[in-house]
Amino acid sequence: MSETEMKHRKFSSTSSNKSSEDEVELKREVGLIGGISLVVGTMIGSGIFLSPAGILAEAESVGASLCVWAGCGVLATLSAISYIELGLMITKSGGEYQYLRAAFGNLVGYLVVWTSVVVTKPSSFAIIAVGFAEYVTAPFYPGCTPPVTIQKCAAAFCILLITAINCFSVKLSNFVQIFFTAAKLAIIAAIIVGGFVMLGQGRTENFQNAFAGSASSFSAIAVAFYSGLWSYDGWNQLNFVTEEIENPARNFPLVIGIGIPLVTVLYILVNISYFTVMTTTEMLQSTAVAITFGDRVFGPASFLVPVAVACSTFGAANGSAFTAGRITYAAGRNGHMLEIFSFISVTCYTPSPALMFNSFIALIMIIPNTSTFSSLIDYFTFASWIFYGFTFLSVLVLRYRKPKWKRPYRVFLPIPAICFIASLYLIIAPILEDPALEYLYAAIFILAGLIFYFPFIYFKKVPSFMGSVTSFLQQTLEVVPPPALLDEDEEIEKSIEEMHSENKVHAF
Repeated sequence: MSETEMKHRKFSSTSSNKSSEDEVELKREVGLIGGISLVVGTMIGSGIFLSPAGILAEAESVGASLCVWAGCGVLATLSAISYIELGLMITKSGGEYQYLRAAFGNLVGYLVVWTSVVVTKPSSFAIIAVGFAEYVTAPFYPGCTPPVTIQKCAAAFCILLITAINCFSVKLSNFVQIFFTAAKLAIIAAIIVGGFVMLGQGRTENFQNAFAGSASSFSAIAVAFYSGLWSYDGWNQLNFVTEEIENPARNFPLVIGIGIPLVTVLYILVNISYFTVMTTTEMLQSTAVAITFGDRVFGPASFLVPVAVACSTFGAANGSAFTAGRITYAAGRNGHMLEIFSFISVTCYTPSPALMFNSFIALIMIIPNTSTFSSLIDYFTFASWIFYGFTFLSVLVLRYRKPKWKRPYRVFLPIPAICFIASLYLIIAPILEDPALEYLYAAIFILAGLIFYFPFIYFKKVPSFMGSVTSFLQQTLEVVPPPALLDEDEEIEKSIEEMHSENKVHAF
């Protein structure tokens, strides 16, 4: 037995006398209502309060802007429908990571984890924190834009506070999520009611010649979709908890069929309310659209709008951090990230090392002055849709390569094909017409994973000092290794190993 293993065993002895009942095991406790709440609560975050101006700037008309919102909803729905077959066929939590491993092998699966842990999840956390900061600081600087330094400090405070909450207690994190989800639904209902009252009073100026001056550039439309799709991000969250869904063959399709169309309708109604109360110029100039709306409609009670929106963004950031911590934890447990990321706090029973790492990367992302909300959206969405596209393609690949795998739900194949084509458009169009550094950054981060994959994962050449580092961090953070993994589906694992063997000679 190695020295590192002995240290692990020694430090774990404090919990070795506990009964086996203390070991946490995934249980199917997410029912229909819980699944809908998960999807809707994750999708409705800061985007609907910040993205309208970004979409309008690219779409260049009210009608085109509303069409983009509707189109994003349709694409999110079709994308989630494509994921139903994968989720019910490969019944392991982990989303794209599991599906791309099954379809294309370990390398592609690793790149998904690498990108999620280093790029998309931390950038999502950072984006929402920046949105939280904009709404929290705006009331203190009426008539002008808050200083960038103040906004960044507020965003950093948001990240650190949420990380502390998630490290301290799972129950506390869940309570925060429920409380702030209620707040976001309340403000959305208030905006819709207020806007339609104004619409009933004849405020229809923005809807006359609504499509005049609409953008026709492929790049502009793709960038507009980027902002819209950020607001719909979360449509795939159910696939990350597949092992915990009650009666998945029934509830999986129902959650998707109810949850995402509901969010689409709410988003369109909120935007109609915005356009009823504000002119397009006012929307483009406003850094906090919902606050401007509240000042016009709610009068003395308008102070409640930034409070409610801040609650919404804070809750979304909490959910983002919670999910990111679990993905990082799973990657460490499967040997695709540092071992320490899979360790659990002996006092709080949370994956604190994984949560801390995600927080550290998110803090780095809000430091540069170039990290505006718009650029972060492009950065996040571009990287995400690369792997979404591969996942849509995996539906077709697995139908061909593994036709005998059990499929309780079979999606109409043109649906994932359409989603795959749409993902190609979203990836390629902006690069061809208007290249931006954000796309290069995302591509570099994805490919940079190969630097670590081949020596550390493929050839398993782990530096000897890592054992000491892991032991030091383990004792400093008071964390222990997780329970042993259960055997995964033999057929899927055999398929992955076969592909791994076939590609061994051509690894580079």
